[in-house]
Amino acid sequence: MKKNLIITAVVAAIVITGLVAYKPIKQALTETPVEKSIAFSVYRANNYTSDVYSQTSAQVHIIIEKVSRHSRTIVWEKTMDARLLKQYPTVDQATSQKIIVPGIFDKREHLEIRYVLIYDSKGSQLEMQDGKVVSTGAKSGKLDISI
Repeated sequence: MKKNLIITAVVAAIVITGLVAYKPIKQALTETPVEKSIAFSVYRANNYTSDVYSQTSAQVHIIIEKVSRHSRTIVWEKTMDARLLKQYPTVDQATSQKIIVPGIFDKREHLEIRYVLIYDSKGSQLEMQDGKVVSTGAKSGKLDISI
């Protein structure tokens, strides 16, 4: 009798746990992918007209990655050719682009956008990097890259 009572309690606990977990598991398995957009602008922050900057150039490398718990996948990448600092546009004439990334499972993936600036002045190089996360629930992100 005790044995039957214990078995009944265990089966009931399993059934209740299954019912409670069914909806979240079903939602995770049937989640529809969303589309996220990322806009970026590249511009110079100063006028760079001084002779000190006459031989200084900058190159921009931009990477967008789809990140999940166990993987990182590059979904878009661009390297802008090196230009003299004074050749970059001002903020009001910034070089802009909008990238749309489809197929994001918002509950388990997010986008990371990062960039690397490579300054070169007479052979001496300096690399700087920064980035941003387009988190769960956000449909878009914006990144301003000032040279």
